[in-house]
Amino acid sequence: MGWRKQGAAFLAGGASVLAYAPFELFPVAAVSLGVLFWLLGPGAPASLCADSRGRRARGGFGIGFAWGLGAMLAGVSWLYVALNRFGGMPMPLAGLAVLLFCAFMGLFAGFSGALFGVLRQGRAGRDALLFAAAWLLGEWVRGWAFTGFPWLASGYSQSPPSPLAGFAPVFGVFGVGGLLAAVAALAVAAVGARNWRPALVAVLILAAGVGLRGVAWTAPVGEPVRVALLQPNIEQSLKWRPEMLQRWLEVNLSMLRDNPAQLVVLPETTIPLLIDHLPPDYREALARTAAGHGGDVIFGTFVRDDAGRIFNAAVSLGSAPPAFYAKQHLVPFGEYSPPLFSWFYALASIPMADQTRGAARQPPMALAGQKVAVNICYEDVFGEELIRSLPEATLLLNLSNLAWYGDSFAQPQHLQIARLRALETGRPMLRSTNTGMTALVAPDGRVEAVLPAFAAGALHVAVRGYQGLTPYARWGNWAAVLAALAVLGLAARRPRG
Repeated sequence: MGWRKQGAAFLAGGASVLAYAPFELFPVAAVSLGVLFWLLGPGAPASLCADSRGRRARGGFGIGFAWGLGAMLAGVSWLYVALNRFGGMPMPLAGLAVLLFCAFMGLFAGFSGALFGVLRQGRAGRDALLFAAAWLLGEWVRGWAFTGFPWLASGYSQSPPSPLAGFAPVFGVFGVGGLLAAVAALAVAAVGARNWRPALVAVLILAAGVGLRGVAWTAPVGEPVRVALLQPNIEQSLKWRPEMLQRWLEVNLSMLRDNPAQLVVLPETTIPLLIDHLPPDYREALARTAAGHGGDVIFGTFVRDDAGRIFNAAVSLGSAPPAFYAKQHLVPFGEYSPPLFSWFYALASIPMADQTRGAARQPPMALAGQKVAVNICYEDVFGEELIRSLPEATLLLNLSNLAWYGDSFAQPQHLQIARLRALETGRPMLRSTNTGMTALVAPDGRVEAVLPAFAAGALHVAVRGYQGLTPYARWGNWAAVLAALAVLGLAARRPRG
């Protein structure tokens, strides 16, 4: 019987990918978590309810792990493209690496299942809240443990028009995920117990989310800024070839010349070499061209300091004094080697893979009358790190290169993540990417403009900065986490049954 429960959980987890971009069928996430709650709670085998805590923990872990493994395999299989097609790792090893990674990420859902299995009370409504609290904590831990991988946190599936999107400026993406789990579990509990009260609580949560969508937590400041977000569409397999370097330099400079604006943005590592290795006068040509348009250019490159450390960086040149941002949250294996994993680089060929993280707090760039907080690629997955720049920053800017992952779910999923960051901070999120998706996201999470993926182009937008603080910007994830701990703590003090 146990393997059937785990098989059902695996399928439910895999189906959850339909709730995320590009599908964005957000109710599917509630259905998927509702199935997980049923398997762990009302639909759990009688033995799982009556056995010792150790057996309940093991049973809950197995079901939760199966769900998490299914969700990860369906949702982040694009990692295989980076390892095999562009990283040069042999097909069997790349497949094994992705499987092991997804299995490791599945452990956190297993942790939530085990925790719920130990503490569940056998009362439908109370168990629904316990499930939500355990789920929130599991996703939150996944967001920071071993440097963190919060991609596909369930709250990301609830971008607008989901009613739960209204909670993002208050509790952040993990809080939204916890409320999603609560709504799903309360609905299942109402059906299983034939009691309307849990369903009423779920409806009240959804209604509160709708009401919060109408709250303006921040306000515009300053005049609109003319921005050109550039998408060069440089093929990843060609980007690092030395014989192609001059061509990429010409592409960047040509796009800058052809797209005058107060702020022109080129994506992450658009100049694929150390900035001090640029040809003579090229850096001056970038600055001169941007200043000639009455503005500035921000571009991604690599910078080396006096100690020889290499940073994945964004540099601004033009009318304003030059500014610099160094990526602070690096990608394990892609940008640095974790201890004991040097063997990985014998199997994969990843350029510039020995980088140094930037400082945790770096001032926004003062450009075009605004304060621009830059983040690079994967960094915008970490909401609590982005709010460090607030309230000073008035605009958020992400530079990315997702060409590593080919034509996959990675691009639309990353844009959906940016939508939650805009909601959490009450700031517009500008995105300049190499192959997609280059976009402007409004503070309410709407995508106001976007370029088609895998096509060279420029997105011209006029955007105003925003000032003020959302509740999430004030207290980060702690409001949601402490609420979950309080629910679990109360449950631990009460006798079961």
